[in-house]
Amino acid sequence: MRGAWLPRLWTLLGGLAAGLAHPPFGLLPGLLGYAVVLLALETEGPRPLRSAFFRGWLAGLGYFGVSTWWIVEPFLVDVRVHGWMAPFGLVFLAGGLALFWGLAGLTYRALKPQGAWKVLVFAGCYAGFEWLRGHVLTGFPWDLPGESWRAGSAPSQAAALVGAYGLSWITIAIAAAPAVLGLSVGRRSRAAALGLALMALAGLYAHGHLRLRAAPAGPAIAADAPLIRIVQADIDQKDKWRPENLRMIFDAYAGLTRRQAAARPDIVIWPEGALPAVIDDLLAPQSIYGPLLRDTLAEGQTLLMGANRAEAAPDGEVRYFNSLVAFRRENEGLRVTGVYDKHRLVPFGEYLPLGDLATRVGFRSLVHMPEDFSAGPPPRPLAPWGVPALQPLICYEALFPGFSRPPPAEGDGIRPSWILNVSNDAWFGRTSGPLQHLNIASYRAIEEGLPIVRSTPTGVSAVIDAHGRILPGARLGLGELGVIDARLPPALPPTLYARVGGWPFGGMLLLSALALLASRARRR
Repeated sequence: MRGAWLPRLWTLLGGLAAGLAHPPFGLLPGLLGYAVVLLALETEGPRPLRSAFFRGWLAGLGYFGVSTWWIVEPFLVDVRVHGWMAPFGLVFLAGGLALFWGLAGLTYRALKPQGAWKVLVFAGCYAGFEWLRGHVLTGFPWDLPGESWRAGSAPSQAAALVGAYGLSWITIAIAAAPAVLGLSVGRRSRAAALGLALMALAGLYAHGHLRLRAAPAGPAIAADAPLIRIVQADIDQKDKWRPENLRMIFDAYAGLTRRQAAARPDIVIWPEGALPAVIDDLLAPQSIYGPLLRDTLAEGQTLLMGANRAEAAPDGEVRYFNSLVAFRRENEGLRVTGVYDKHRLVPFGEYLPLGDLATRVGFRSLVHMPEDFSAGPPPRPLAPWGVPALQPLICYEALFPGFSRPPPAEGDGIRPSWILNVSNDAWFGRTSGPLQHLNIASYRAIEEGLPIVRSTPTGVSAVIDAHGRILPGARLGLGELGVIDARLPPALPPTLYARVGGWPFGGMLLLSALALLASRARRR
């Protein structure tokens, strides 16, 4: 019995260690957990394929248990309605995501690679199933292995070449290489594997160091670059949706927007779903909030507000959207100069998969709307009058590599000057979730060579340059109330990843396949 469970325990601990490598924990030695998982998969069970799946699943359970434990927090915002779903949320999310690691372990075991080539095959299996995790059933690429490195650090700069999925393959291959010390491989093969892993790790740091040295922290920002104000009103999610708090919440955002500064901001940003109401109702002729919003802005200012909006469908039903709305203050009042409707919605948070069935068994989405949100069209740059073209990403959309780069047919050939990520991370309280979300979103800046501005109601809000670094003094942490005034950092020329997308990652998967063929040829 001890012989059967010891490898399983080590696999669970290996996955947990790999999860702790991610910010905010930042325990990079935990990346050696991938080597532990590889060794555990090499230990024969009574039924090798089933054992490999279970061990892979246990590793994923440890990894995603660390990465997603914050999921219980949203269900506790309204304990009376949603509290009973909290344990199910954690079990289903961590256990469900772990299925991808279980399938990766099963695939690796079924392929039966030989010698030191096992490391590259293992990297291909796990990175490939991580890609599937980011795409199956809308995808959930939270804490990809390649995002273990703190965004803005030297190793993270490789995402500008190969993206987060390619960096995941590289990270897994480097971290799993020490497993050859426990495998039955020749001395030369062992030395070659470890030597190549050390060279690859040194290459990550050297490339990143050179890239960052060419653009020191606090890059030169043009004096005429737009001045942006991010408003963080620190509104707790438990208080937000009480109808009696609407005026208090509005006044908090309005007061921070009007706060005096040395220079008047050109662009003001309020986070996702800033006000607890449908924007159409707030701007109705009989509402007091239209004039109040107009008077909040100075003439010529633009407000980019995360808002819930309603729209009548042709069949007469009302559809609701999670949106970013651009308002410009002019002489005659407010003018809407742009709207972006969130395209990729959060399952169970903004809509219910299999909605009718889920409703019958007692589940409902967490959205505070009469109905679930509807998805908007595929993303494309938004160019409000007087504002540099931007690519909005609402909350969860910042998780997806390449999502901020619309297809040519959708983007009209416009390359945005920056990315705006408005998010309601108040759902996650003061857990690790908002800090992880900040790190993940910063990778989109590195991949695309574009600065990213993050706005959340309770933190972490920040201005991030095109290398994934937070500008000095341009961050508001969890539970802080205030504003960030900063000029928009410059964009870089399109990165290799921005030009060719996932092709380098495809080449890495091909290299894993060639490693498998080489191992079999050597065995024959």
